[in-house]
Amino acid sequence: MPQRSVVLGAGPVGRALVDRLVTDGVETRVVTRSGRASVAAGVKVIAADISDSEQAIGACTGSDIVYSCVGLDYQGWPEKWPPMMSGMLDGASAAGARFIFMDNCYMYGPVSTPMTEDLPLTDYGNKPAARAKITRMWQDAHRVGRVEAASVRASDFYGAGVINAALGERSIGRLAQGKSAQIVGNPDQPHSFAYVPDIARALVTVAKADDAMGQAWNVPNAPDKTVRQILQMFADAYGRPLKIQSMPKPMMSILGLVNADVRELKEMMYQWERPFHVDATKFGARFWSDATSWEQGVAETAPSYVA
Repeated sequence: MPQRSVVLGAGPVGRALVDRLVTDGVETRVVTRSGRASVAAGVKVIAADISDSEQAIGACTGSDIVYSCVGLDYQGWPEKWPPMMSGMLDGASAAGARFIFMDNCYMYGPVSTPMTEDLPLTDYGNKPAARAKITRMWQDAHRVGRVEAASVRASDFYGAGVINAALGERSIGRLAQGKSAQIVGNPDQPHSFAYVPDIARALVTVAKADDAMGQAWNVPNAPDKTVRQILQMFADAYGRPLKIQSMPKPMMSILGLVNADVRELKEMMYQWERPFHVDATKFGARFWSDATSWEQGVAETAPSYVA
């Protein structure tokens, strides 16, 4: 088993992945733009701009596996993501390392069926089309033998340390303070959510499997629940009544005129206006399907939002 891994990015998933790799005894290096990350003592953290191929190659030198857990805010994806993917592929290729990309489900676009890995890539909008484009980039790199690559696709995620997410600071965090959870869309539509430690487990699982390369793999998650049902579980954990504030779409249109973040969020409202189901049958048939239960996930996550 390879013992030298590089983790690009140190958000909630990156940190959970580092914890798992360290526990497994894997020599791990973390790369962030700032050169800072809240990770276990002894883990080397270096600074690099991975959209610069030279810096990305330097950051990945000596690695056997390069895990990408990088993320961006919602602005500028069509311009920012392709150079980042190009740099990451250059870095992994130069090191002779496998490239494992932690992805979401945007590349499918607005679909009304369960999301499986073989759905066609979309050309919808800015962010979904951008994710489709970088998907083709790693797939092409693998196909021509430039690098062994695979992606692990997760639905919206939750867990300790998650801030900017549907189940994050503005929803769970506010409930912990006795305030109304702020959400977008319809809180009564069923939705798949992945637990952060399960994503880290899936990344390591795929990285170890020769036959997983060249493919995308959806992360298993607990049975779908509505946002209201999930937030009720967190409210119960805090011993507080559930209060929800949902921003209606017309209000988003108005705020989007002056707020770029809200304008970008509006494009993704389709995720919250219809059932959103991620089908991980393929992953379960090849690897494992025992995703963390909601009861365990809520119990482990709730304390992290209490000051």
